[in-house]
Formats: sequence, structure tokens, C-alpha cells
Amino acid sequence: MGLCLNTDISTTPFYKAGSLLDFVMEFFNIRSVPQTLSEKQRLEIQKALKGVRVETTHLVHVCRRYKITGFTSQPASQLMFTLDGPQGGTEISVAKYFEIKHFYEIKYDLLPCIKAGSDSKPNYLPMEVCNIVAGQRYIKKLNDLQVTRILKATCMRPVDREKSIFKLVDKNNYNKDKHVLNFGMKIDTHLTTAEARVLHPPKLKYNDRGRETDCEPKDGKWNMFNKKFVKGGTLNTWACISFCRHSMAVIQDFCRELALTCNNFGMVFNDIPVHFSSRPPSEIDKALYELHRQYVNAMPQLQLLIVFLPEAKGTYGKIKKICETELGIVTQCCQPKHLQSKPNKQYFVNLALKINVKVGGSNTYLEDVITKQVPLASNAPTIIFGADVTHPSPGEDSSSIAAVVASMDYFLVKYKCLLSAQPRRQEIIENLFKMTDNGPQGMIRELLLEFYRESNGHKPKHILLYRDGVSEGQFNNVLSNEMDAIKKACVSIEEDYLPPITFIVVQKRHHTRLFPENENMADRSGNILPGTVVDRNICHPTEFDFYLCSHAGIQGTSRPAHYRVLCDENGLSADQLQTLTNNLCYIYARCTRSVSVVAPVYYAHLAAFRARYYMEAGSEYGSSQISGRTRERATTISALPAVKENIRDVMFYC
Repeated sequence: MGLCLNTDISTTPFYKAGSLLDFVMEFFNIRSVPQTLSEKQRLEIQKALKGVRVETTHLVHVCRRYKITGFTSQPASQLMFTLDGPQGGTEISVAKYFEIKHFYEIKYDLLPCIKAGSDSKPNYLPMEVCNIVAGQRYIKKLNDLQVTRILKATCMRPVDREKSIFKLVDKNNYNKDKHVLNFGMKIDTHLTTAEARVLHPPKLKYNDRGRETDCEPKDGKWNMFNKKFVKGGTLNTWACISFCRHSMAVIQDFCRELALTCNNFGMVFNDIPVHFSSRPPSEIDKALYELHRQYVNAMPQLQLLIVFLPEAKGTYGKIKKICETELGIVTQCCQPKHLQSKPNKQYFVNLALKINVKVGGSNTYLEDVITKQVPLASNAPTIIFGADVTHPSPGEDSSSIAAVVASMDYFLVKYKCLLSAQPRRQEIIENLFKMTDNGPQGMIRELLLEFYRESNGHKPKHILLYRDGVSEGQFNNVLSNEMDAIKKACVSIEEDYLPPITFIVVQKRHHTRLFPENENMADRSGNILPGTVVDRNICHPTEFDFYLCSHAGIQGTSRPAHYRVLCDENGLSADQLQTLTNNLCYIYARCTRSVSVVAPVYYAHLAAFRARYYMEAGSEYGSSQISGRTRERATTISALPAVKENIRDVMFYC
């Protein structure tokens, strides 16, 4: 298509400008300025405001700006420093200094001071003389409530988003811009028309014992009505612990309904738990360790622990870390808000979908796999990898985490996962393959050997890798390093073993939006239809790439995934790869909907974020005490607790 202008709307949160004391009151949800802050509160506010710029208000004609580097542990009335100049050597408190120097009496002198400047030459400012400067982006991680609010405030239907883009283009009036005129350019104010096609959804296979043995999704979704899991898992020994305030009778009724739902879908779910208890949230560690000691040597072993979370947030990660890295217990956590008199039936369905794969079952197969119509996989053993790297939020002093999942079965629905910590903000996955004193190791090698064991001694004849989170500027670097690692891992298993590899990057962070030309091309939400694929006009002129919107829009404007094929040694045609990619979006185990990216990438994404809990659990405030010198430690790697062997054998990250 040539040169094009990409215009879209972007939303980001900002720090609320105004008095720092007002911010503190809102942050702690209190109605008046606190007289003092506890150590815990000081660390919380330090974590929230580190790096934020403030301006002073105590000088009438002068407004000075500073960047917050921390909050002092001593209040303004007790924090002492040495004066410079003629009075050099004299020690004075910050509160007294402001009274003498600026004739300003500090009202809240028991609150800590802001620390600005360097460690060698710090500046101390009382909180009450500071205002937060307007226009500062908030780049840290938002909490669940903030995410919900920002989505609600900015969510736009496709028609409204299209209108707002047109308004923006009209307002900018590019064709009157002097730079555009000087270069002799003219910008078309109409949207580009892109030729597209809609791929048929794959037929899904369910168990022959159900009333419906197969189904064809419509508008990217389907349901479990009259169907049974294609391979129902068996759950004989399970336990239940509640850390919420609901009565045991309510929890028992919930568990009975859950067992009934699982059995109706073809699982063998024993409705009598081996352990049932209620404990206060303060005894989470104790309760889990006691349960483990009680059943660690029991036969048969405990297969699943159902946990009802406390009403207060923040315990999910702790429970997952203890159970998956220390005790080796597969868990299913439930929110207490679902323990109502009439729980939502769909919630039980969603739990059943997750529990089935956690105990070794499979929810559904692609019909094309059974009829041998899947490219590569139908002709020879094929392994599909999904890989992702998650980085710490800005201001957090922890490592990046790489997750790699790989298909372990002919039906492409069972995925094992490996996790690895690596230097902060490094995008290339460094632990795919490495030579050590103990011989060759690495995630790819280990997963290839797992495939070999699971498939009765067959090595994969074809490799497909879907890689998430790579920007265009990193393509060459990631491709050369990670392709090389995959090939070395193959050769380390057998000297001449070099199966062809297809390496595909999946991009979601882009500003390309596809709008339907008319109502016949849209679904009920006004978005383009699931399965819409575009590989012309707006794509690369020479390279192999395409946009695929595999999911149905629920709210807002759908964002298509951009698939960039960096290497294709398997020689797949565009139609073959697009169809396979679309089909892989329908085997995601956690719901009966097609998802926005292929299931292996989604699983890698889930696993990488699960590992973030392993590193962060129990260190709620640790990341707030980072000085400028910590940047020197960017190459150090935080310890990532290993997932227990029995946990790795199932899809624990679902």
C-alpha cells in the first residue's frame, strides 16, 4: 500500500495533581490528614510516589520542583541535618529550619519528609509544602479496581471509536500542515479499505457418551449443554479448606454442586472429600502445611485442594506459591463472592473446565486432528511451543520471567510448562538451551525429551513456535538467538536431528484496528466477525504476516492479533498457517470461547504471571526501597522457586 498514517486513541492514567496531603488521604481512604504514619504506611506511600515530581508552595514568588526519591523514617520535627555556609556545622531539625529560614511553621511535624536529590546531597521537604505536578503518567501496575474503572471510562464501541478517529484527523487538518505541504504530500482523510476473509470456525469433538458429540462454534463461542469432556479426568481424593467467612454448610452445598457439574460433564469426581475444614486467613501457612503433613504419604495421593479465598485481597499468590513450589499440591481457588444462595451455573462450568485439565483430562479436541486434516501434525509428530517473557513493573527490583509451554499429545491440547528467571528487562529467552558442567540443559531440550517420553519414543518431526512480546526492533536479535538455541537443543538429543522450524511472533500491542464496512460484516457488538483475517494492503510488502481477529468482541473495539512469520522451514502456505492459527484459538481450556491469541501463547502468558507470584509473595514492600544504585544490579537474577515435579505434569497454570 505504501506509506500510511496510523491514527488511534490511546488511554493512560496520570497522577492526580494537587496537594500531597490530599493524595495521602485518598491513598489511605481517610477523611483527615494523619498526624503520623506507621512504618508500613510510610513504605506504601514511598512505593506509590517514588519518582513523582512535586513543586513547593511555601515560597510566595518562587516555585521549585523536585523528584521524590523516598520518604524519611524520621518526622520533620526530629529529622536533623547540618547547615552550610557561615553557620556550618550547626545541626537543626527540618521543622525548625523552615520556621527560622522561611517563617513557616510546620503544622504536621510528626509526618515524614520527602527526600529529593542524591544520597550524598539530599533535600528534605515537609509533605505539607508540596503539590504533585500535573501531567505525570502513572506507569506502575494498576490494581483490579483501577483497571475496571479505566476500562469502563474508556471503552468505546467500534462505531464510536471510528467517529472519534475521524474527529481527530479533522482536528489535526494534516493537509494544511506546513511540513506536509513542504514535502509535497497529501493525506487521504478516509479509512483504508483492506480486503479480508472470514475463516470457518473449527469443528470441536466431544465424548461419544454425550448427547452432542461435536459442535461448531457460532460467533466465536459455544456451550457445554448436552456435552461431555472428550477425556474426563478422575478425581478420587480431594480436600477443601475455606478461609472465608461463609458457613461450612454453604461451602458443602457449593462443593456438592461442583462435583455434580463435573460428573455431568464426564469426569469421575468423588463427591466426598478426604478433608474439609474452615480456618481464619491468619492461619493460611499453618493450614496448608498441616494438610500436607497429614496426606503426604497417603495412598492414593491427594489430587486436588479446593481453596475458598478470604474476602480480603492479596492471598491468592501466597497460596499458589506454597502449594506449587513447596508442597506439591494442585489447587483450585474459588472467590467467596460466588458462595451465594443461588450461585451462577456458568461459574461451576468454568471451574469444571479448569479442574478437568488440572487432573489430567482434556476438554475437547479439534475434529480436523481426528480426520487428519491439520497441516504437519496429521502427517508426522509435531510439537507446538508457546513462549512469553513477563517483565517486572517499573520500580520493582525483580527479574524478568520466561515461560515456555509445549504440546505433549497428538491432539495438540495438553501442554507442559517450564519457567525460568532471567536478567531484568531482557527479552531474549536465555535458558532455551545451555551447556553446563553436567551436560546440555535448557527448556527446549527438556520439553523435547518430555514429548519423546509422552509419545512412546517419537521425536517431533516438525516444530512450530509462537512467540509473544517481541517488538519489531528485536526481531533479528530474538530470531538469531532463539532459533540457534532450538537447533542446538535438537542436536544435543541426536547428532543429525534437525527438524524444520516455523517461528512466528504474535503481537497484540499495536494500533491497527479493523472496522466492518457494513452491518453484514459485524457481530452483535459491532466488531468484525471472529475468524476475520487480513493479509493484504496493510501488511508488509515482502514479509509473511497477517492480522487475525479470532475472538468475538464483548465490549469495546476488538484488537486483532498481528502474526509475523520470521522463519518458515516447514513451507506452510498462508492458508494453512492462518487456518491452523485460528483453530488453535479454539482449544483454550479455561472457557468455551475462542481467544484472541493462540492457546499456547495464552498458556505461556498465564504461566509467566503465575511465576511472578512465586517471586513476589511475602515481599509486599520490598520493591519500594530501591535506590538509584540498584540499576547496577539489572543483570542479577532473583531466585525463582522451582515448581514441584507432580505439579509440572498437569496444566497447573489454568
